[in-house]
Amino acid sequence: MSGLAGRHVEVAVVGGGQAGLSLSWYLVREGVDHVVLERDTVAHDWADRRWDAFTLVTPNWQCRLPGYPYEGPAPDGFMTRDEVHAWLRGYAASFGPPVHEGTAVTAVRELPLGGFEVATSAGTLTADQVVVATGGYHVPVLPAVASRLPAGLVQLHSADYRSPEALPDGGVLVVGSGQSGAQIAEDLHLAGRTVHLALGRAPRCARFYRGRDCIAWLSDMGVYDVPVTAHAGGLAKRESTNHYMTGRGGGRDIDLRAFARDGMHLYGRLTAADGGRLRFAPTAEASLDHADAVMESIKDDIDRWIAAQGIAAPVERRYRPVWRPEREVEELDLDAAGITSVVWAVGFRTDYRWLHVGVFDGSGYPTHRRGVTAVPGLFFLGLPWLHTWGSGRFEAVARDAEHLAGEVLAVRRRVRHDPFVGLAG
Repeated sequence: MSGLAGRHVEVAVVGGGQAGLSLSWYLVREGVDHVVLERDTVAHDWADRRWDAFTLVTPNWQCRLPGYPYEGPAPDGFMTRDEVHAWLRGYAASFGPPVHEGTAVTAVRELPLGGFEVATSAGTLTADQVVVATGGYHVPVLPAVASRLPAGLVQLHSADYRSPEALPDGGVLVVGSGQSGAQIAEDLHLAGRTVHLALGRAPRCARFYRGRDCIAWLSDMGVYDVPVTAHAGGLAKRESTNHYMTGRGGGRDIDLRAFARDGMHLYGRLTAADGGRLRFAPTAEASLDHADAVMESIKDDIDRWIAAQGIAAPVERRYRPVWRPEREVEELDLDAAGITSVVWAVGFRTDYRWLHVGVFDGSGYPTHRRGVTAVPGLFFLGLPWLHTWGSGRFEAVARDAEHLAGEVLAVRRRVRHDPFVGLAG
């Protein structure tokens, strides 16, 4: 691609993942002059931040980007890390978006007469509009307690975990039981490693129930289409943790109780560390009960839907716990337990320090309504719960992109009509 210094475009899209590419598809179709600015390479997160045995949790039939539905041989299967990366690269190749790879955006500022100045590693350009499509998981979080662990202990974030073989011999402590933590614990457990897992409050969901993938039932029920503003918790729903399950091996439940029965060590929330001695809150059993209760409540919802629709579906026995802790373990000596590494699966934080525009709330989250901010011409796309539960996954990014494309085109019409708007170029 040509240089960017001094160039003016109608739209600058920041981020070349599935969200940025989806919006670009609409802009290409409408003939909008735009660029997609990608710090690394297209869809690099799928290759760089997933472990070797990673698979999608959502079935392949939900992978449908604008003009590019999944058409592979396994619509009910779950693509692997490498398959997702190749699929997205193929998407980019299918319509030729104006992507500038290896181009980091270092600052975005409003201009006095409208529009934005976009500083990048390849020069500074101006744009009538900017769409931030960098997702919501920017910087891996390591809690303060990590600095209190022994210097010889190998510590890494879940984003840097690749395989059991890449870790030193010995036991592994995984902290966090959300999707990544639960799946990494399973990966290590299946490899025969001694696993210690500190549980959080993550919910779980059955993979299959009454003859179908639970995601298929929930999709039919419209669960992924409910706007975040319609949920009981309102916008606070954006902070919720995803349910853990896996697409590995054709898809299955992740039953942490079964892992414990078979030798995995479960603990409550990690509260403190003093060198090689760790302390945990006595919350393991409560966390397991909470996860199971959420799973069973989802089954209740599915049962009601099946009955209301008059669907003939097989009846299935409900889950019964296969293990309970005899007592809560509240202290752990890393040396005595033979633990040589820790995987922190405690999430990410956003990093918008480069975005010098007043659209953030007190917690640093961008204030928007379905991606539209109070600043004319500034939008967000690809955030978890941007509009619905499906927004942060392939299931609804196309729908969100189509909506934002309409908003972008509306601003574009105003810019062209009003001679006092967008004079920066």
